[in-house]
Amino acid sequence: MVYQKVSGKRLERDIEQVLVRDVTKLLLELGTGFAFLGNQYHLNVGGDDFYIDLLFYNLNLRCYVVIELKTGDFKPGYAGQLNFYLSAVDGILKKEQDNPSIGLLLCKSKNNVVAEYSLKDISKPIGVSEYKITSSLPDNLEKQLPSVEDIQKRIR
Repeated sequence: MVYQKVSGKRLERDIEQVLVRDVTKLLLELGTGFAFLGNQYHLNVGGDDFYIDLLFYNLNLRCYVVIELKTGDFKPGYAGQLNFYLSAVDGILKKEQDNPSIGLLLCKSKNNVVAEYSLKDISKPIGVSEYKITSSLPDNLEKQLPSVEDIQKRIR
C-alpha cells in the first residue's frame, strides 16, 4: 500500500516535469515575446515560502505570466491559489510600467460550470485549460501544423 502511494506521487512528479518541459518549450518556440524566468519560482510572502510552477515575462504584453500545472482534475481552490500568486507577483515583482500579471491554470480535466463559478468574481485575468497527454497528433492537426523539421529550421 505504501509503495502505491509513493509510486503515485512519483508518477505525478514525472507528469509535472514533462508538462513543465513541454509548456516551456512551446512558449519559447512560439517567438511571441515570452522570456522564461523559472520553474518552481520562489516567492517569499510575509515570511512564508511559495513556489510558482512556471513564471514567464511577456515582452510584448509587458506583464508576468504565471502558469500553474495540476496533474488532476480542476478544483475550485486552484483558482484561489493562482489569484494569490498573481497578487504576490504584482506586489513583489511588477514594476510601475508593467501591466497586471496573467494567470493560466492547466489541469488534466475540468468541469466548465465549476471553473466558471470559481473564476466568476475574480477580477484578475485567469484562464483554465485542460491538457491531454498523447504520443501523436490527430491527423487533422498534423496536416495543419508545421513539421518538427520546419520548426527547427525557423528557429535556427
